[in-house]
Amino acid sequence: MIRTAALAHIRDRRMLQTRSGGKSVFYMAGGKIDPGETPEMALHREIREELGVGTAGVSELGVFEAEAYGHAPGTRLHMTCFLGELTEEPRASGEIAELRWFTLAEYAAMDEVAPGSLLVFQRLHALGLID
Repeated sequence: MIRTAALAHIRDRRMLQTRSGGKSVFYMAGGKIDPGETPEMALHREIREELGVGTAGVSELGVFEAEAYGHAPGTRLHMTCFLGELTEEPRASGEIAELRWFTLAEYAAMDEVAPGSLLVFQRLHALGLID
């Protein structure tokens, strides 16, 4: 089981996704929870590392479990997802090569999607927060 924390950051009814260098799939901004960290601590650290900005107004959206994309079959993802704002304009940093905002339909139409991200898109769409 891979335990992660992720940020659902919404702008203009679209959710931010990140793509790592050398990969084609877009994922939620965030990452693995280190030993001794809470999910929220990991979220703040990962967003600073990946997007070069801080987070504000963070609240837990929920826990999402799915197949861990890009890992051995049967590897599960346990993702604690938070809604939140960014303190500045995000920029790709560290391993992140690209940032993009998607609607549910735009993300679902991609050739490759991360199952965990897709679950969050579906939840946010059901809540009326994204198109």
